[in-house]
Amino acid sequence: MTLPQPQPQLPEGGDLLDALTGLLRAAGDGLRLQVLQVLGSNSFAVLELCEVLAVRQSGMSHHLKVLARAGLVEQRREGNTIFYRRRLPTAEGEPALLHQALLDELDALPLATEVAERLAGVVARRAEQSRAFFDRHAGDLAARQDLIADFDQYGELAAEMLARALPEGGQAALEIGPGDGRFLAWLAGRFEQVTGLDNTRAMLDHARRSVQGLKNVTLCLGEWPQAAPPRQFDAVVLNMVLHHLPAPGDSFISAARRLRRGGVLLVTELSRHDQAWTRDNCGDQWLGFEEAELTGWAERAGLTLLESQFLALRNGFQVQVRTFAHLDATTFTT
Repeated sequence: MTLPQPQPQLPEGGDLLDALTGLLRAAGDGLRLQVLQVLGSNSFAVLELCEVLAVRQSGMSHHLKVLARAGLVEQRREGNTIFYRRRLPTAEGEPALLHQALLDELDALPLATEVAERLAGVVARRAEQSRAFFDRHAGDLAARQDLIADFDQYGELAAEMLARALPEGGQAALEIGPGDGRFLAWLAGRFEQVTGLDNTRAMLDHARRSVQGLKNVTLCLGEWPQAAPPRQFDAVVLNMVLHHLPAPGDSFISAARRLRRGGVLLVTELSRHDQAWTRDNCGDQWLGFEEAELTGWAERAGLTLLESQFLALRNGFQVQVRTFAHLDATTFTT
């Protein structure tokens, strides 16, 4: 009789080989590598990725499934829309090292010109939607945002943390989206020159009331980062702004490019939540961010975490206040 054949046994480390095989198979396609490039700092929905990469939805969905199975991308729901983003390596060992090396290589490569142009179009459309919301609701925005958090709940802590990071103040500070201008007024007492940048005149009018008479404060109209003054700053401030921005991850790179060595980025931002009503009521594009997400963006931009504090707010929201330093001797170019 025929003896039963022994079943093949995976060699020691068989799970590791499976993981490496899956990662390499997923990465062995030029289009999938471009998807990972595009997802470098931001999240995109399937249809947005189809537009950026000029691919039909069925094809894009297939490629995203392959990348997800290999642990290279993951989903994130924002209201009724599912966005895809990179999944960062979390475990130690060869798969994580290869995973990180792949991402590092992709980040060092420029996007194809036509892909970069289509990507800019998607981001510009998001920015226009945000700008339209603030134009419509500038008059009642404070009441809307008070449903989540008002400045009094986080402003003092943010000021204390920036003062600890830069105890001597500095020559210049930049605040993106200064709201009603109260933090600009505080900055004016610690920095020789302060700039507030917002993308709507209506919002700048609100800020102007708080800084009347402060001769060292300048208000600028325009989109961040394009309209930021072409100079180096000691501090860049993003107070409750990232969740309104079309490409929040890119803001860390833009901030690093405008910080002098030793300069500080202050970020006050909502932690990840599931209250989708904020998208319609408050103009939020993103439902907060995970702590690791902000840290990853900062590290990619060459910034080092200095301090983190968390505040629990009403209605189940949490705010994270964080400072990052630009300690690298290399200065980013614009």
